[in-house]
Amino acid sequence: MGKGHETSSPKRLRRDTPNSWSELPLDLLTSVFERLSFANFHRAKFVCSFWHSASRQIIPKQTSWLILFPRDNDNNNSCTLFNPEEKHKLYKTKDLGEEFAKSLCKATYGSWLLMRDPRFNLYILNIFTRERINLPPVESQLGMTKMERTIDDCFRISHDHNMISREYIGLYIGSCVFWIDEKTKDYIVIWGLGRWYVVYSKKGDTSWNQIPDISDCIHLVYKDHKLYFSGYKCDFRIFDFSRETPQQTFQGIVIMQGLILNRRHGQPGYPYCTVSTKLVVTVNGDVLKVDRIWERKTRICRFFDVYKVYSSESLKNYEKVESLGDEAMLLDLGITVLANDIDGLKRNCIYFSGSHENIIHDDKFIFDIETQKMERVHKLDCSSDQLSSARWFLPSFTQT
Repeated sequence: MGKGHETSSPKRLRRDTPNSWSELPLDLLTSVFERLSFANFHRAKFVCSFWHSASRQIIPKQTSWLILFPRDNDNNNSCTLFNPEEKHKLYKTKDLGEEFAKSLCKATYGSWLLMRDPRFNLYILNIFTRERINLPPVESQLGMTKMERTIDDCFRISHDHNMISREYIGLYIGSCVFWIDEKTKDYIVIWGLGRWYVVYSKKGDTSWNQIPDISDCIHLVYKDHKLYFSGYKCDFRIFDFSRETPQQTFQGIVIMQGLILNRRHGQPGYPYCTVSTKLVVTVNGDVLKVDRIWERKTRICRFFDVYKVYSSESLKNYEKVESLGDEAMLLDLGITVLANDIDGLKRNCIYFSGSHENIIHDDKFIFDIETQKMERVHKLDCSSDQLSSARWFLPSFTQT
């Protein structure tokens, strides 16, 4: 073959293409990043320094994961993570320490967990970076009710009005919520102490501040710097936490116990009962009341009843919600999100867990409102010897 008909060699072809993946045009690379799922996005950004730099120009899609906690009597100090995008994979966190394994998760925000240790101390922990923020001692209270910790870790509680003092073995730290800024680490933590009161603490505080005139807390939701409170006495309130001190912006009556609003619940011998009721705040700020219905004999969750109780700054007469539309409900977080904005989520579904409520349950964790059926996300058994509880959460990674 003559020189004029010389074929192209592999070496010559490489001269006409980038020498490495790091030489891809920036606009092409960012276009690729925009199409990646949450998990693949965070894998791809570590290919090389150029890809890492390009990834910082993109806000990755958010995703919802299931976190499963170890039992405190096991030697396992790690959590198991399940990503619905990758149905056949499970991940393990790094060793989070012996104290973590003996602690109880009370709430999540992003990749942060609010934990209560065996001595009833509270702390916030990032499960990926293992950064920890210790919170003020629970007995350090500012308000009308005083708390004292005894030598044997009992707690003596008294009220200024009647000076009656009662001693408790341990504390019932009820509903908890928190928020944290990933960059500045500003935070606010709010929780209810049994039927006594609700307290909060912000970054820099050395004590817990009691919110005046609210007690008997059932459930709390915190969203967009607003606290949504429900109480055993049908008390429903909204507080604005965007200022230095919380300001109440709404108060009304919402029955939080299970409602009997249709014939099936009113029938004698009806085999189901309401095991728990929670508030959920939607994308547009409506407030839903969610009744979790279980079977009396098996104590397994069978379905949910959802009612709208608040919208446009006024109460609603328990309007039955037949569909969430394009939203998905994360019951553990007390919010709904646009399903298209979160990788792995299905619209018009309730994502839930239950072992942190001491409920016997199976391994489905998803309820489809349209079909009224439970769906399995993975063959997980939280009642096994390895795992004690589970929660859905929205992991977050700070772009560095």
